[in-house]
Amino acid sequence: MPLSNTNERFGSVSKAFHWLTALLIITLIPLGIIANDMGFDTSEALARKAFLFSLHKTLGVTVFFVALLRILWAFTQTRPGFLNTDKPAETFMAEMVHWLLYAALVLVPLTGWIHHAATTGFAPIWWPFGQELPFVPKSENLAETFSALHIIFERVLLVSILLHVAGALKHHFVDRDATLKRMWFATKEAPQTSPHTTHHAPRIAAVFVYVLAIGIGAAMGLLSHHDDPVTAQPQLASVDSGWTVQDGTLGIQIHQFGSTVDGSFTDWTAAINFTEQATNGVHGDVTVEISIPSLTLGSVTSQALGPDFFDAATFATATFNATIEPHEAGYAADGTLTLKGQEMPVTLLFDLTIEGDTATMSGKTTLDRRDFAIGNNYADESSLAFPVEVTVNLTAVRTQ
Repeated sequence: MPLSNTNERFGSVSKAFHWLTALLIITLIPLGIIANDMGFDTSEALARKAFLFSLHKTLGVTVFFVALLRILWAFTQTRPGFLNTDKPAETFMAEMVHWLLYAALVLVPLTGWIHHAATTGFAPIWWPFGQELPFVPKSENLAETFSALHIIFERVLLVSILLHVAGALKHHFVDRDATLKRMWFATKEAPQTSPHTTHHAPRIAAVFVYVLAIGIGAAMGLLSHHDDPVTAQPQLASVDSGWTVQDGTLGIQIHQFGSTVDGSFTDWTAAINFTEQATNGVHGDVTVEISIPSLTLGSVTSQALGPDFFDAATFATATFNATIEPHEAGYAADGTLTLKGQEMPVTLLFDLTIEGDTATMSGKTTLDRRDFAIGNNYADESSLAFPVEVTVNLTAVRTQ
């Protein structure tokens, strides 16, 4: 069997690309549906869900590269002519569907890959180069947009596959020609056909279909950014403070399936009373109130805010009350953290630089999620590690 195409038949390379792509697609679609519908109420269930999603993503990246190679090969090859040139409407539809499929085989995995690269956490791609993409920043809005595009293009792919299969079956059972047979390896049938002629109209029609699909998706709200109802944030009270925070971040870092996931709380207040000269071994005190629903934690934000973890709907705020004491490493905020109805002693070590009336501090501490009944269903560290690292960085000015 020749490797290259002729005017009458497809070569073995084109056939291999065709059937390899078909096998990958019919594996990927149910994998994605099953993984998306699975629950994650236990560590075992989460592990299964993550495994299926990792497999789905890894095979998706594989499809992307297979599709690129297939397209490059197709551009170097003669394409066998249609067997039903006497039916121009059918040949137009067939060629348009081919262009839809070629585009979808690139767009569907690429949008999924960009979504993965723009966020953090949960179900890594198993290819060693898979987690990041050049020019793709970490952005939840960007991730949400490309997740929506992935869904839209996936629907175009599914419809195109159905039309492609229906056309092949019609050729085989109704028209009784060799269209389907000549794509199989064992056939020796090579009917005479006219050379394939490329027309611009099917390509333009395929582009129109994609524009229409994006428009329909936008009209359905798929491209809009939605806030989860559970993330409705409480109104934090204003505070009287000896130092007013001008800029700062309150971050957390978790370890899930061996991967680091960084997050932060965007809404919090700090009432800071601090003097450079200690009185009775104490420099002052601090009270921090945190809006739990303001947490962003990559792709696992919704999961983290749910009942099994922070339970933001029930416990909307957390509070840290501490005295500020000198420490060999700089300073220590030694106090109590109230989180998810649990009170635990916590010491946050930090360094501090004061220039005039401006102070810059950087501190960190490590919590054990089990102390606060977070992730009780995840009793071991196979899916979610026990330690949670908390970091604080801020700049404050002295209140006059």
